[in-house]
Amino acid sequence: MLISTPDGLACPAGGFHVDPSGPVDFAVVTHAHGDHARPGARRYLCADAGLAVLRRRLGDDAVIDGVGYGVPMTIGEVEVSLHPAGHVTGSAQVRIHDGRQTWVVSGDYKRDPDPTCAPFEVVRCDTFVTEATFALPIYRWPPVDDVIDDLRRWIAANEASGKPTVLFAYSLGKAQRLLALLADSLHTPVLVHGAVAAMSEACRQDGVRLPPIEPVREDTRGAATRGRLVLAPPSAVNTPWLKRFPQAATAMVSGWMRVRGARRWKGVGRGFVLSDHADWPGLLETIAATGARRVLATHGYADVLARVCADHGLDAGVLDAALGREET
Repeated sequence: MLISTPDGLACPAGGFHVDPSGPVDFAVVTHAHGDHARPGARRYLCADAGLAVLRRRLGDDAVIDGVGYGVPMTIGEVEVSLHPAGHVTGSAQVRIHDGRQTWVVSGDYKRDPDPTCAPFEVVRCDTFVTEATFALPIYRWPPVDDVIDDLRRWIAANEASGKPTVLFAYSLGKAQRLLALLADSLHTPVLVHGAVAAMSEACRQDGVRLPPIEPVREDTRGAATRGRLVLAPPSAVNTPWLKRFPQAATAMVSGWMRVRGARRWKGVGRGFVLSDHADWPGLLETIAATGARRVLATHGYADVLARVCADHGLDAGVLDAALGREET
């Protein structure tokens, strides 16, 4: 049903690629992170729920069609439908059926609740193509409510001492999730990096409810930042941009913070474990729930996940999806 090509996963019977890495005729895109949505295709298809976000990523000239979750389409010789992945706004799994067998390409997904996107939907299939970003037993996420309560207390302490709080989180997905989860405890608009502001506006266009934000401008510095909450992408760590927030308390918000050494590597004061990907138990539970007899793992610790699936009696392997680095 799908084959690996230099441009990524291709469906010859449908004449399309899923999350291609190069310029192709027709790209079915699971979500708008930069390692899955790349410019250059002649035509794109995505979930309606993420149309504005993908437009923001690819530009106004891109030809993009949206389709509702669960709505079947005939493309070439196959039936295709998109189903919620629970990863970020508009994220989708791609179901492909040719009358004999059904494949599902998960894209990136998570099982924890997120107010900024539709929850993950289990889609029964014969072959499940799954991500493996955190496919090691060490990666087990704490309850989201516990993480957010801890984060709220830390932000409040920084505010009381007059320090800015700078949270580093992906500009699409994690940043909006934090805004939504912290909304009830915010007293002033959140200061945001330009990348976060752009993606937050696109998410609003896609129907996501977010609290007020205020883009960081040239005169946003010094005393004007005392006690304020700031959201910025990880790419802003250790850059001159941060000098406008003197004595800031800094933290990375990521699943990678589950490993203590990653905090030191990122050069931030604290780490909070909150991921937009499934953890180890979530991956295994999802694979079992699909009923798939064949599992192909991509990205991350794909070889580990494939080996465990094989040990459980599944036909399992690693599939090269030609994905790059995740958006930072």
